[in-house]
Amino acid sequence: MRLILLPVSTRRTLIYCQRLNVTTTEQQSFLDRRTAWAAKTWASWEKKESGWQKKVVEYGNQALKRIPYEEWGLKSIPPLSARRKEEKLSGKEKVEVSFPTTLIPEAEVWSVLTKLATERQSLHKRRMIYSFIGMPISAPVAIIPVIPNLPFFYLVFRAWSHWRALSGSKHLEFLLENRLITTKPSKILDELYATGKRPFDAGPVSSTEESSGSAQEEKMLLHKSDGKRISEALGIPELDVELDRAVWQVEKALKAEKELRDERQELGKASADAKEQKSGEKK
Repeated sequence: MRLILLPVSTRRTLIYCQRLNVTTTEQQSFLDRRTAWAAKTWASWEKKESGWQKKVVEYGNQALKRIPYEEWGLKSIPPLSARRKEEKLSGKEKVEVSFPTTLIPEAEVWSVLTKLATERQSLHKRRMIYSFIGMPISAPVAIIPVIPNLPFFYLVFRAWSHWRALSGSKHLEFLLENRLITTKPSKILDELYATGKRPFDAGPVSSTEESSGSAQEEKMLLHKSDGKRISEALGIPELDVELDRAVWQVEKALKAEKELRDERQELGKASADAKEQKSGEKK
């Protein structure tokens, strides 16, 4: 497999795992077979012109789009089985990490990967447990005729999704702990990203920097139209959807943060004006 780091903004990046040398003769697990069946069923529902199945797909796609892009990225990393772990340790097979060196300095790659591997583990574990708890609560909905128990199936999907993301993060953490990562700057990615972009900032903004205004404002590095261009150049068609989702979510988050900052500034200005007016009245 190969890992790809794709900066979405100057402080956020998408990780994607490209599966290499996957053959159709490999025996699929029960979970893989059920996942493939679900994907095939979902695709057939999308093709329907109308009906409740079409409505479920439309609302479902909107819900899927709101699942954090970080979760989708970690889910692309396969779970670390005992066999795969033994093979990696015995053969010391290293996993290549491709990245645009013009945006992510090679010295920062390990810290970016470490952050991606560890920062969401507790969240996925906690929400996976919540999903399992919610399953029996939603089970009685099954008594309603004709309509399937959508809340139950959604919780099943979310439990599976959090488990896959957690497994992917632990696999990545295992690779880092055992020094099984090899960095490889990508000239293709350097060419795909426009020149003159600001370097990727892997570190968080401190409260001191935020309050003083010394921290540089986070900027977008990718836009909606870039997904198809990058996926075609790398020969990974499914990457288009991942990048489109990530760009949409980060743009939305940055817009919300800007509105919050503007609101705080307005409140601060109003408070200062009120204090000045009150001080003038006392004189």
